[in-house]
Amino acid sequence: MKSKNTFSIKELTKICYSIAKEKGWWDKRRNDAELIALMHSELSEALEALREHRPKEEVAEELADCCIRIFDYCGRKKIDLEKAILEKIERNKKRPYRHGNKRY
Repeated sequence: MKSKNTFSIKELTKICYSIAKEKGWWDKRRNDAELIALMHSELSEALEALREHRPKEEVAEELADCCIRIFDYCGRKKIDLEKAILEKIERNKKRPYRHGNKRY
């Protein structure tokens, strides 16, 4: 099912940062390490949902939370995430199969 709204990563970054600011999450200075840990915690919650065989909608919600935290962070730090993703995709296209025989 396609959403009626389609946003670029740049737009999502602006939206998420704007909402976080509006809700007071940037009223006080925030530590970068703490913010990265919060992104990681959302991934851990997604893993927990998988391990507990919860519905995929719950896994998706935790993954969405992680993306929202990443977009918010990038908005605050003025990181062009869209550009970084596109550049990384191009670099990954040039990598060898399984990055030269990596196991994972």
